[in-house]
Amino acid sequence: MLRQVTPGRYDAYEALLQALADPAAGQVWMLLWHGQAGSPDAQYGYLEVDGLGYAPCVTSAQELTASGWTRAYEVTSGIEVARTLYPDHYGLWLNPHQPGGGLGIPWLDLRRLASGLDQQPAGPLRISDPTIEIPQFYALLSQHAHRTPAVRSLRRAWVQPALGSPYLAIGLDVYDTSPPAVEAVRMMMRQSIGAVPDGLSVSTVALFDEHDPVAMWLRALGRPFYDREGGAVAAAPPPTTGYGYPPPHGTY
Repeated sequence: MLRQVTPGRYDAYEALLQALADPAAGQVWMLLWHGQAGSPDAQYGYLEVDGLGYAPCVTSAQELTASGWTRAYEVTSGIEVARTLYPDHYGLWLNPHQPGGGLGIPWLDLRRLASGLDQQPAGPLRISDPTIEIPQFYALLSQHAHRTPAVRSLRRAWVQPALGSPYLAIGLDVYDTSPPAVEAVRMMMRQSIGAVPDGLSVSTVALFDEHDPVAMWLRALGRPFYDREGGAVAAAPPPTTGYGYPPPHGTY
């Protein structure tokens, strides 16, 4: 699978992620720079590529031998290592000893591994201000948001995944994340979704999610179309731009 992943082959890359997500077969041999497997002082190796950090690993016992690694290692599942690395914005680098330098998986894709590949869109994402005209939906959603005290503001983005259909993302900026508040926000969306034209997919994203690329874009570039504290409609749309990840030099 590693050999099949080449620039633009997002289908092959997605298949590789699916293999890593397999709890039975998706094992990796993590290279430990310090300590022993299972010990409190165990520390993964580190390498930096284009300003971004990665933990190196190999994909089999045979690759471990070929790498010439003489320190300790830890065998773990792709999902477990993804859960460990992504919150600190570290990626995973597979077989760095191979000709060509192996393959890096950025931390945003490790997040997808950790939370379920079907729960997050496949990157790199292209995100822009929506150009589709659906004023009835935005007006109805704004009305219901005004009646939902948990909602501070709403933003919107047009998301084009590397694989799959584009969709409209509604960014939710909320005061309260308690279960009653979450249910109220869900009810707000259910009451409004009927105004969406047939064939248009709509998803929601929580703006407080520090690891979601759509939420990052909305926080940086999205203007509210509903704002409880500052007016109902933004004066101008945000600039249209592409969005890929990992971002260059850790910026968004």
